[in-house]
Amino acid sequence: MSVNRIRTPCIGVCSTVFGDTVCRGCRRFSHEVVNWNAYTNEQKSIVWKRLDLLLCQVVDNYFNVADAALLAEQMTFQNLRYQTQLSPQGWIPELLKAAGKQAIPYDRFGLTPLPASQGLTPRQLYEQISAECHALSQAHYDRSYARPVRLVAELTEHAAREKGLI
Repeated sequence: MSVNRIRTPCIGVCSTVFGDTVCRGCRRFSHEVVNWNAYTNEQKSIVWKRLDLLLCQVVDNYFNVADAALLAEQMTFQNLRYQTQLSPQGWIPELLKAAGKQAIPYDRFGLTPLPASQGLTPRQLYEQISAECHALSQAHYDRSYARPVRLVAELTEHAAREKGLI
């Protein structure tokens, strides 16, 4: 019997253990990290799709993937890990991280840098893309799961009730 398992987005840098609601490593929500092994393949795919959309949204501001096959070929040749569940844009942060301050001949990877990436080292681009992706993930979490504050009057009334003033 063949089991088609969906890999975890975990990159081994989990910040949810320190109380973050969004992991700074893989950008999953804390409840997704905790419950990942209990998720169905469909639930896991939904998480992967959200992560991919966020990465594409950010990376598309910095790069155009002109040749995805060449990018995959070069990532493999350079022995760089890339998640096949992600679009080619999702592979770019791993390339940037591995390069550090060393210049990358982007055209040899099938990439066209956009004006927003000009003047930045690969490491700076990696950090900027990571920060933007984390901010988007946090905003998504806050909008979808955090308890919204309604009105100051409601909060004041709730506090007064708790203290037995009303």
